[in-house]
Amino acid sequence: MHLEAQALLDQRTSHAHEWEPMALLAAKNDQAVTITVILPALNEEATVGAIVRTITSTLGPRSGCPLVDELVVLDSGSTDKTAEQAARAGATVIHRDEVLPHIPSVTGKGEAMWRGLSATTGDLVVFVDADLLSFNASYITGLLGPLLNDDKTALVKAVYERPLVRDDHVAVAGGGRVTELVARPLLNLYWQELAGVIQPLSGEYAARRTLLESLSFPTGYGVDFALLVDTAVMLGVRAISQVDLGVRVHRHHDDRRLGRMAAEIMQTAMTRLDPMGALQTGSELSATLIQFAAEGERYTHQSHEIAGTQRPPIASLLGVS
Repeated sequence: MHLEAQALLDQRTSHAHEWEPMALLAAKNDQAVTITVILPALNEEATVGAIVRTITSTLGPRSGCPLVDELVVLDSGSTDKTAEQAARAGATVIHRDEVLPHIPSVTGKGEAMWRGLSATTGDLVVFVDADLLSFNASYITGLLGPLLNDDKTALVKAVYERPLVRDDHVAVAGGGRVTELVARPLLNLYWQELAGVIQPLSGEYAARRTLLESLSFPTGYGVDFALLVDTAVMLGVRAISQVDLGVRVHRHHDDRRLGRMAAEIMQTAMTRLDPMGALQTGSELSATLIQFAAEGERYTHQSHEIAGTQRPPIASLLGVS
């Protein structure tokens, strides 16, 4: 294993229970920093309320350990009661179209994160997926621990076991299929110093605002991969830590949806490996993915657009109205 990857595993990997909330609060106050939690959400009415209530009751301004100053649910165009449930539970709910309204919004996880970053102010920012079934407050404290303990740490990725839950069957290590089939092979091939990152596509991570505002955000599912790789390029792997949050249970996607996610991640990787297109053979990267389905004795196909848009660093927009 690459020396940097081994150092990440040996020296900068911890467990959530190692980070005691009141000690983190003392460190936060000593450093005079503010903390924002952002939940990008699209049709997550079944889970978002419970996540918000846990954060506000245990870590919010009126709790016994007021670590979190700002809790925002960035609604990415939900058609269910996501916004209502989040607001009722105590979050500030912002619709994606309300942020940077002079820039037309598109759908996608990265788009929601980018607009959520622009709409908030905390010095330290924690992103949490809104579809979690296993959330507890240690997700937040664990991710904040390395940032509050070491000023050289800029990005903290979550580590967890991801069981695949289908009906009444649980596959202990069945989750994270796109990670194992796409993201991890890419890292081992082209970014070997990041081979020690256990969950490169984790939706739970924390970072310094100064870092996040200096990075571009792919608008789709490539965002997690992009932020990891771009941080390593900009600051080095030693600016990255990871924290074991235990078991993560969330809603799973079908194989076709996972295929589209994989295509976006591969596209994100290619734009970083070959930004000038020098390796391309006379044509641009494809912006579509063709998928097939059997209907009786024939096959039908459907073309899906791959989110290739990248939003510029927030810092580059300062002063632009």
